Amino acid sequence: MNRLQHICVSKAYRLGYATQICRTISTASRVHPLIRDFAGKLAQSKPSYRVPPNRIRILHEPTQFLDTLIAMINRANDRIFISSLYIGSEETRLMSALEESLKTKPNLHVYLHLDLNRSTRPGPSSTANVLLPLLQRYPERLHVSFFRSPHLRGLMAKIVPPRFNEGWGTWHAKVYGVDNEVMISGANLNKSYFTNRQDRYLHFEESPSLAKYCFDFLKTVSPFTFRLLPEPPKDATSPHSYKKEGYYLSWQHSTHPHKIQKPVQTALAKLQQANVSAEVGPTSDEVLVFPLIQGGQFGIREEEETFGQLFRQLRRSERRPLLDLTSGYFSLYQPYQSMILSSPNVDYRIVAASPKANGFYGSAGLSGRIPEGYTLYEQRFIHAVKKAGRLWKAVPDSPIGGQGVLLSEWSKPGWTYHAKGIWLSPDSSSPPILTLFGSTNLNARSAHLDTELSFLMVLPSEGSDGQPSSMSILRAGLQEEVSKIREHTTEWQGWKRKVRTTTKMIVWLIRGML
Repeated sequence: MNRLQHICVSKAYRLGYATQICRTISTASRVHPLIRDFAGKLAQSKPSYRVPPNRIRILHEPTQFLDTLIAMINRANDRIFISSLYIGSEETRLMSALEESLKTKPNLHVYLHLDLNRSTRPGPSSTANVLLPLLQRYPERLHVSFFRSPHLRGLMAKIVPPRFNEGWGTWHAKVYGVDNEVMISGANLNKSYFTNRQDRYLHFEESPSLAKYCFDFLKTVSPFTFRLLPEPPKDATSPHSYKKEGYYLSWQHSTHPHKIQKPVQTALAKLQQANVSAEVGPTSDEVLVFPLIQGGQFGIREEEETFGQLFRQLRRSERRPLLDLTSGYFSLYQPYQSMILSSPNVDYRIVAASPKANGFYGSAGLSGRIPEGYTLYEQRFIHAVKKAGRLWKAVPDSPIGGQGVLLSEWSKPGWTYHAKGIWLSPDSSSPPILTLFGSTNLNARSAHLDTELSFLMVLPSEGSDGQPSSMSILRAGLQEEVSKIREHTTEWQGWKRKVRTTTKMIVWLIRGML
């Protein structure tokens, strides 16, 4: 009996549900030795869902994201549940699909979970105003929840103007689900994300347990949100509800909206605990998917804790693993940077957005300095890499051309870059055995301010059928995802770029918000 099996069996007998706890033995025992102990421990404390690899599609293009989302909406029968930062004002195809589904399927309910500050910017093009006509037609079946970060409160909540107030934290989880299928991405619902803004997209077909978890996650947070209504309800009593630009934002929880930290923490902790070892069924040729909540303002740091466990495991490896990492907003969270620099036996290839591929490039006002601010963070990172003696060095016989830490920048004419996540391979010549995907940008803002939902997927190192299996095809698909991203990368040029003193001052003032 290996170590994972021993842990699983002893815990099962102790708690009296052997079938549930030990459901991971068959799958996790086929996990690559590099991460086997890590996966076993994670399965004891975090929800995990098994999904057959042939039900997972990796999409590569923004147009595929939109087409898949529309197709999902069109075939929905019972529920559509969407979590995003906001919905843009030009998304006529998306809005038409939602309206048609509501019109033709009288039992269908639509649940939208969005960020309040981003969705209520002043003006007719705000998300709230875009949704209002549909809400007026289907008030009983369209449920719109706006989450407001409690981090901005008191006098500051009154004086910080719109758009800037988003700096204190947003609802950042990106989940696109209908019935028993779900698509996880980092993309928002805006024209650029459907056309020329690169992201990641993983579609899980017919995955009822995973879809239920995502829906339950949104239901758990929903009581702590403002509900968008066309007009005040007859029984409106909360002093925290208010009218704005022709719509009404209703607060229905007894807790003050600025003081929801503890009840949200309690509710999410209960959700996670209730879903540990909740699934029973066959275990052959399936991946394990772990949902990770990162809500620093609520004291929930699952992503951070999981990264610590993973890197401790990697440091003990006698092999030389390869970890690919990317973020469209690369200002790596300091603990993650320390983990990278203290793992000399691991090679890292990091992709950041070039200044022109940053979504804020060319913006007016202070936001136009944001790409320059990220250049500053990149310069500091490379300085730390050099100081640690981890700069990338050419190795002629290496499959990836070298060893150490390599920073590249993504650039494609007319496009911006928004992808994020990691891919872990046991060595530089093997496809990934683990990937992290979802909403996190892997920076201090994601760690402390935004509310993030990401997913860690662990893949058995081989299938049981000998021939090219659906598992090997999925691993090859993840390898292709990395390759397609790196197709548009060049050597990092940040060392040539000048960062103005005023930009350095701005970065210091808003540190942690980038």
